[in-house]
Amino acid sequence: MDITTAKPDAPVATPTSTPFTTLLNMIGLLIGLGQLSTAYALQNGGWTTAFLLFGLFMLGAYTSHLLGLCLATNVRLRNYSDIGFLAFGRTGRYVSLVFINLEIFMALVSFTISMTDNLSRVLDGYKFDISFFGLSTAQSLTVIAIVVCIPTVWLRNLDSISFISTFSILLTFLICGVLICTCLFGGVKADKAIPVFRIKNIFSVSGLYIFNIASHIAIPEIYRSMVDPARFSIISFLSFGTVATLYTFLAFLGAKMFGPGVASQFTLSMPKHLVFTQIALWAAVIVPMTKYVFLTVPMASEVERHLPAKMPLRRRTVIRGAAGSLLLIIVLVLAIAIPFFETVLSLTGSFVCIFVSAILPIAFYLEIFRKKVPLPSFVIHLIIIVICFVVGIMGTIYNIRSIANQYQ
Repeated sequence: MDITTAKPDAPVATPTSTPFTTLLNMIGLLIGLGQLSTAYALQNGGWTTAFLLFGLFMLGAYTSHLLGLCLATNVRLRNYSDIGFLAFGRTGRYVSLVFINLEIFMALVSFTISMTDNLSRVLDGYKFDISFFGLSTAQSLTVIAIVVCIPTVWLRNLDSISFISTFSILLTFLICGVLICTCLFGGVKADKAIPVFRIKNIFSVSGLYIFNIASHIAIPEIYRSMVDPARFSIISFLSFGTVATLYTFLAFLGAKMFGPGVASQFTLSMPKHLVFTQIALWAAVIVPMTKYVFLTVPMASEVERHLPAKMPLRRRTVIRGAAGSLLLIIVLVLAIAIPFFETVLSLTGSFVCIFVSAILPIAFYLEIFRKKVPLPSFVIHLIIIVICFVVGIMGTIYNIRSIANQYQ
């Protein structure tokens, strides 16, 4: 099946990203809520689940590599759903779009809940009152933050926003440094016990870990922005490996520092009176704001793809930006209505991220390269798909029950 039959006259942007800016974009895309939730996941799942965390990151790097191989087969492949179309036709495109949109919505909702939780912690004890439509002060400030972020979703060139990735990376390492300083100078000793393994929490923990590798919907954009896409696989493994190492370290340090009482975001467990805590909380508020532009790119690109090729660039930009802006507004409403951070995050990982970041990329690869994949390799890939499917389904059931219980 020829992908060009879907959009023969679609404009092709000139690639501008160097290997360095691509690495920044990849790391910036991966880094996010995971750094805050892995300590909670490790404490509740046991220290042996660190192997699961690192293994999932390596799986994410590998499936990212597979998407790169698929993209290399046809220059007309511009986004994730195009790969689905090449592999399975219209069905592949529609299935891809469903999971893409679900992942965007649920991930952005999680980011926004996180922002509100950390704002609430920052404002705790301060007499600062601002309220819209009966919302709390933290929720009202979240509304303002979303409004501030809306202009960023109008940007088109990923190379031009690599500074946002750099800023996100710096904030992440700042949070890491603050946690270390709290351990060394804040009076919180890293001497708490971590259980070996808690099987009853495995599906909740696996969902939180799976969410950490969610980045694949934006990989085609990053790949096509590269001047030298031949280096994509190396950059992919390097970025996933770097973030995996950082997250594993933060998971153990946070779990050892706060023990069984560690919050779903370790910043919420840090002593309120410390200056370190204030720095970490504000950094945790800002990090989600840096993610909106990357997570809205795939949806905005899909909207633009369906516009007439002869439409003026200015009008295309307005429609693309309006779609991203509307998405953020809907996300804001959902985040206020469903404020259960760890459960929503885990459900996102189990319900959609496992499909977008593992199952579908492998399925696309096997179908597109079906005549070149040796039988042993095909069987191994199929086994991985089955395992991921079972984990995803069980995790989804577990987290839906958890949400239902919180409303009882």
